[in-house]
Amino acid sequence: MDDPIRLLSSRMIHKGRLVTLREDTVVLPQGTQDIYEHVEIKHGSSTLAIADNGDVWLVREWKYAQGRPTIEVISGGMEPGETPEETAHRELREEAGLIAKELIPMGIVDPFTTMLRCANHLFIARGLTEVPHEREEGEVMETLRVPLSEAVRMVMDSEITHGSSCVLILKAARWIQS
Repeated sequence: MDDPIRLLSSRMIHKGRLVTLREDTVVLPQGTQDIYEHVEIKHGSSTLAIADNGDVWLVREWKYAQGRPTIEVISGGMEPGETPEETAHRELREEAGLIAKELIPMGIVDPFTTMLRCANHLFIARGLTEVPHEREEGEVMETLRVPLSEAVRMVMDSEITHGSSCVLILKAARWIQS
C-alpha cells in the first residue's frame, strides 16, 4: 500500500533520553491539511523465561506512570548499538537473575500504531541458569515464579495488563501446545 499522506513539514517538540515527540504538518488523501503528533519511544525486548517444568518468571514492579505496581514479563529498552537479543539477555540478568542458553524469537509487537512508534521484540528464554540480579537503581521489583497456566489466567483476569506481556504469554502458551 502506498502512503496516502503527504508530509509538508516536521517540527521537533521534545527529544529526551527515552521519548521523542514530533509534530508533522500533513496533507490527507482528500487534500485537507492536518497536524499529526508522532511519539517515538526507545524500542525494546520482552522475554518470557520458561523453566524445564513449565514455570515462568515474571516481575512485579512499581510503575511510576501507572501509579501502581504491575506484573510483567522481563522487559527493557534497547541501548544504542544493542540487538534485540542482546537486550533480552541483559534484561534477564538484570531483572530476574537469569542466563538463558536459548532465545526463541516470538515476533514483534507495535503497542499503539496510530501515533506511537515503539517496536517491542518478543522472546522465550530456555535453558536457564540462576545468577545474582543486577538491577538498576530505579528498578524496585520482585521476581515471581508461577506455572505458565497461572500466567495465562492472570492475563485473562487483567492482573497482567502490560500489552507486550499479554501477547507474549498467550503466544508462549499456544507455542507450547503445538
